Amino acid sequence: MSQPEFDVIAIGNAIVDVMAPCSDALVEELGMVRGGMTLIDTERAHSLYDAMGPAREISGGSAANTLAGLAALGAKCAFIGQVADDQLGEVFAHDIRAGGISFGTAPRAGDPPTARCLIFVTPDGQRTMNTFLGASQYLPAAALDEAAIRAASVLYLEGYLWDPEEPRAAMRRAIAAAKDAGRKVAFTLSDAFVIERHGADFRAMIETGEIDILFANHVELAALTGHDDFDKGLAELAPKVPVLVVTRSEKGAVAVTGGERFEVPAEPIDQVVDTTGAGDLFAAGFLFGHVRGWKVADCLTTGAICAAEIISHYGARPEADLKALVAARIG
Repeated sequence: MSQPEFDVIAIGNAIVDVMAPCSDALVEELGMVRGGMTLIDTERAHSLYDAMGPAREISGGSAANTLAGLAALGAKCAFIGQVADDQLGEVFAHDIRAGGISFGTAPRAGDPPTARCLIFVTPDGQRTMNTFLGASQYLPAAALDEAAIRAASVLYLEGYLWDPEEPRAAMRRAIAAAKDAGRKVAFTLSDAFVIERHGADFRAMIETGEIDILFANHVELAALTGHDDFDKGLAELAPKVPVLVVTRSEKGAVAVTGGERFEVPAEPIDQVVDTTGAGDLFAAGFLFGHVRGWKVADCLTTGAICAAEIISHYGARPEADLKALVAARIG
């Protein structure tokens, strides 16, 4: 097997996050599912944007956020995702490249426009996301850089992008390319609603050994296994995946590999400002340690450090020096 050119290459939604603080009353008034992620159409996107207070635009998308964290830690990364040939598409491309991430997917001409996620953040830091997928759901298999996929230690896929047909086919092709090259495939389940729609696919992929590293939170674990009891869900799923990583919000995180369970508490933090991207950055920290062959406990701790940094401010991209934060704990 050749020496990898990239630590991680990811395929995901190319989204620009539009974030604004709001009251709990506004969430209720607008009929949103508090703390959830809802797919919306163009009309709903316009109406919610009109109801938002002063907002910040930050390039986002689950897998892209993970890569931003990995790159900030010093990993070499590449991203595959579809934007439109418009202003937000330019914003996304500029931001991800400025973060040191290779991004060569050609923009798509015409409608629909570049994806955006309207995020309402309540005073307790909880985020309610409303996603217009736009151009991101039209990523064709022809847009894949298979040479880059074969040249990455890990192919990382986000469950959110499994929903539309075209990128789902592209990701299946990417998995085959990675496996053929002897590389690892990491997958994040993303949200319970994704599991409701595609759980059969995910379970089949797990059974056939297509997923080497699976990321989930405790809600997604329950949705995938059918067990509300955390330990029962973990016991059922862990033997089927080489590395299973499950986050539990303020209860920390658990990883199971080789029949051994590892657990870390959540990192202490003065104030939770915004939970957007916490799981994405946890995955970044864990994968950073994993591709370097660190102990599982250190991978988990690095994930917890990155997640704590991201929830201490608005936005899903790191603002503090992640390298320094991790070095102070891991060395």
